[in-house]
Amino acid sequence: MPDLDAALAPGSLSGKVALVTGSSRGIGADTARYLAQAGANVVINYRNKAPRAEKLATELRGLGVEALVVGADLTDDASVTEMFRLVGEEFGGLDILVLNASGGMEAGMAADYALQLNRDAQLRVLDAALPLLREGGRIVFVTSHQAHFIRTTPTMPEYEPVALSKRAGEDALRARIPELDERDASFVVVSGDMIEGTITATLLERANPGAISSRRESAGRLYNVAEFAAEVARAAVDPVPDDHTRLIGDVSSFVAE
Repeated sequence: MPDLDAALAPGSLSGKVALVTGSSRGIGADTARYLAQAGANVVINYRNKAPRAEKLATELRGLGVEALVVGADLTDDASVTEMFRLVGEEFGGLDILVLNASGGMEAGMAADYALQLNRDAQLRVLDAALPLLREGGRIVFVTSHQAHFIRTTPTMPEYEPVALSKRAGEDALRARIPELDERDASFVVVSGDMIEGTITATLLERANPGAISSRRESAGRLYNVAEFAAEVARAAVDPVPDDHTRLIGDVSSFVAE
């Protein structure tokens, strides 16, 4: 995994509490690792990967931090409410919220599932987190260039519904920035290109063979899971850009709004 000493030195987050949605595997799990290595107590959220979440929690506790594992369906009000009740009971507050969980390409879901998860659930989680968010808290929303630039740069048809829903989620969260400012909390979007080794990349490759290699050739290289997670973790502590956006990887193929 990349060296984060310059941005997240060991102990720099001691006493802080971070919740990463969708953190039983992939980018979410590695983000939780980086935050724990810096000393943060971590809430690991999963939907249906309990064994992986528990394994990660055991690993993080070995670093000397506390790790709370909470299963929650982010599209369900009661489930999200219970998750934050447990967070409050265990830690009394929250300092970092990483909105990493997303989806929409899964088989057998409702037609509007992508919008439910990538927009509505993001707002649901934010609303539930706000009563626990401490002064100086940070919200990080994880997205893709294919979603962030969807209004000006078309993406693959297989991904378009997801991209549109994630952009809708980003816009809805950005609309909350004035409210977050009043609470002395900050918000940042982390947008990356296709990430090697993610579930989304795998599904896109399955639906459109050659998609990943084509994008890799166009971009020069693609970040892997650990590299991109490092950027997400940095976004939790670095100064927030004026436009509240961190663009990771090549953007030359995308047209700014």
